[in-house]
Amino acid sequence: MAGRMQDKVVIVTGAGSSGEGWSNGKAAAALYAREGAKVFAVDYRIEAARDTQRVIESEGGQCVAFRADVSSASDIEDMVEACIAKYERIDVLHNNVGIVETGGPVETSEASWDRVIAVNQTSVFLTCKHVIPHMLAHRSGSIVNIASIAAVRWLGFPYLAYSAAKAAMVAMTSNMAVQYAASGIRANCVLPGFMNTPLIREPLAKTYGGNVDSMIEQRDKLTPSGKMGDAWDTAYAALYLASDESRYVTGTTLVVDGGLTARCA
Repeated sequence: MAGRMQDKVVIVTGAGSSGEGWSNGKAAAALYAREGAKVFAVDYRIEAARDTQRVIESEGGQCVAFRADVSSASDIEDMVEACIAKYERIDVLHNNVGIVETGGPVETSEASWDRVIAVNQTSVFLTCKHVIPHMLAHRSGSIVNIASIAAVRWLGFPYLAYSAAKAAMVAMTSNMAVQYAASGIRANCVLPGFMNTPLIREPLAKTYGGNVDSMIEQRDKLTPSGKMGDAWDTAYAALYLASDESRYVTGTTLVVDGGLTARCA
């Protein structure tokens, strides 16, 4: 089924990787390109975005790397303008940016709360605010927001700001889905469970005693399938929601967690 995204223009925020290996955003960007999309790869760290660009171009795909702070309205305006200048349209907005800071209401500082909400939640508002008008002009578009099962479940340690932002993302998605359904624009969420990606290694290892190998082992055991997923599991779910195969799907959450949220205890 090659060519599922043929000639579609896709903005992927958080398209770089925070370390070695495949992040959710990097895998999604590469997969969209493999399916024929023109990818606009956005990251706060331009070298990370360029690394994704190099991977895509080495496989014969099309990609432009762009630096933006997704919590900055002016950066998002520049991002959208640059994408339109290059490709003249935006078919898919893939919101993938997320930072992880643990702690409950007592442990979390106001600065940490503000930072996590700005990057994980306000960014979705800003990207949608500036992308949707271009989708309306073509009466078509797909918004794919990468949330987390942390939006709906306790994951074993306090995750207050992150959970709040991801829950807000789910609510924002369903709200936009209904508002724009008659205009040909769909909005859906992917809720990944425990994923073995570069993002988890540094910020989460300390909650498991500081040992990365032990953390991976414990998180594997907690998953009913016996193993964490990886970036490609998230990417393939996003591909379905971004493609025309899901043309009658909007306002939904697609859980990708190996059965974790289906388990009672």
